[in-house]
Amino acid sequence: MKDLFGKALLDYQNGKYTQDIITSTSISDDDILPVPYLFRGYKDMPIIEQKALKLCKGNILDVGCGAGSHSLYLQEKGFSVKSIDVSPGAITVSKQRGVLNATLKDVLNETETFDTILLLMNGTGIFKELNQVSKYLSHLKSLLKPKGQILIDSSDIKYMYEDEDGGYWMNMNSSYYGELDYFLSYKGKNENPMKWLYLDFDTLKFACDAVGLNCESVLDGEHFDYLARLR
Repeated sequence: MKDLFGKALLDYQNGKYTQDIITSTSISDDDILPVPYLFRGYKDMPIIEQKALKLCKGNILDVGCGAGSHSLYLQEKGFSVKSIDVSPGAITVSKQRGVLNATLKDVLNETETFDTILLLMNGTGIFKELNQVSKYLSHLKSLLKPKGQILIDSSDIKYMYEDEDGGYWMNMNSSYYGELDYFLSYKGKNENPMKWLYLDFDTLKFACDAVGLNCESVLDGEHFDYLARLR
């Protein structure tokens, strides 16, 4: 990983913001990810993120913390938060912004236990592929304290395969339609391609049932997205 995402965050944090991040996937063209959006406050967050933050309790693990916006909000509310990310730049920026406990770590290497585990901005993305969902869910379950909860969001991207006649052009014999190749570039440089997973709610619920987690739908967003609570 070249950590172009982290470099973009560092540029913004250090007053060197001149360009945004460009993203694309195996089924979509280039799209702009405005770097300032990653530094947003609570009032500028989508309703799903606001709801998730309001549901947090106890000591919290913020997985994929990015620039630390969710963690900072929770800290201000008096919560104890551990923030982890695989991006060195993101962790540096989170610390510079005031996140008290930010650590460079993959969630699969986490061993502490928590009352709330938070995975937002398509939290299922870190699962990468459908065949890894059970591994990640089992590990997340092992990190929960008694009566703990996992708050996670994702989207059903089936709509992206719909044609003008209302049919779907996806190959139903291929891999799960939410498995995408994800591409990111910043200032003319390309990050190494990565796998990224979007899960529809029914598929997430089925995977949760298989590992002994209860999965409930908490809130539907404005564009095929949803917030789920696992416990």
